Amino acid sequence: MKTRLFSYPTPFTPPTTEEDELSVLRLFRSRRVGPTTFHKLIADHGTPEAALAALPALAAASGARDYAPCPEGVARAELAAGRRAGARLITCLDPDYPAELADLADAPPVLWALGQRALLARPRLAIVGTRNASSLGLRMTRSLAAELGALGFVIVSGLARGIDAEAHRAALATGTIGVQAGGIDVVYPAENADLHAAMAERGLRLSELPPGFEPRAPHFPQRNRIIAGLSRATIVIEAAPRSGSLQTARLAAEQGREVMAVPGHPLDPRASGCNMLLRDGATLVRGAEDVCEALGIDWAPAPAAAPAPPAERPAPAAPPPGTSLRTLILAALGPSPTPEDALIRALAAPTDRFLAEITALELEGQVQRHPGGQLSRVF
Repeated sequence: MKTRLFSYPTPFTPPTTEEDELSVLRLFRSRRVGPTTFHKLIADHGTPEAALAALPALAAASGARDYAPCPEGVARAELAAGRRAGARLITCLDPDYPAELADLADAPPVLWALGQRALLARPRLAIVGTRNASSLGLRMTRSLAAELGALGFVIVSGLARGIDAEAHRAALATGTIGVQAGGIDVVYPAENADLHAAMAERGLRLSELPPGFEPRAPHFPQRNRIIAGLSRATIVIEAAPRSGSLQTARLAAEQGREVMAVPGHPLDPRASGCNMLLRDGATLVRGAEDVCEALGIDWAPAPAAAPAPPAERPAPAAPPPGTSLRTLILAALGPSPTPEDALIRALAAPTDRFLAEITALELEGQVQRHPGGQLSRVF
């Protein structure tokens, strides 16, 4: 039987104190203690304090010499840094900790949270995709995130450029959560600074890492498991075969969550990952109705949320300095035709320069014109 929306009951746990936070943080920040080891230690010893006391003996038994848990001063310094950034620490002992994450064997023992923590109590869907998004991919992202947001879903993504950032912007008025690959106070990429600031006010940002940590390659898969773990389903819009977005989809499938994908043109490399997911059994998504049907939720078109006033809407991220108009045009176009006027608006390009570049690209055989003022890229 279909339900209007789903809910996740959260079991009661006693409220945490600062000493509880300190113990959890010290245990998790200790050497050789990752998320899975953390939860095993708690299962074996009952409390973070008991696990901390047992750590040196356990480390010695495994051959580690002069082992000591994370010093209390280091953990207190992290707590102070997070609070200076305006964030709150949510531990796995906290009633606010998302029940969906608690089910994972590698659930993050701690999350720094900055923004509207009430969003964690609402139903959530992930939208992820390529950083090098096409114009059509961005349009699809805006439409889908807005539709799903109007239906009551919180949109989760990774605060990257491209599809992620567009999903956050489209859902800012209705609810969005960004999971960071660095510290809660670190803006990455730099061009998303306005979006980070807006989400700290009206959305929610989460990070498993200590404040001040710059993101590195190993941090992105860790972030992706949280994106998938927070969400009832993961929807992929444009992704290369070996992309982080496909990794998020794989993690979602391993966690027992729904995997969905938007199909794309077979000749567009940005669509190859989504088409692979669909070949392997992912749910095909054309709009919010497909998502609701796959989740067993009654669907009815809902009025879109009123757009935020221009002064409050985070501006789209500017391209990296020095990016040529030609590069931007080719990045925005795919094999499927895109209206020329929509592309001019999306790139905020002077019309005369845009037309000159299009003519040159046509002569080079890289762009093709179609009836009705539409353009496509030739691959």
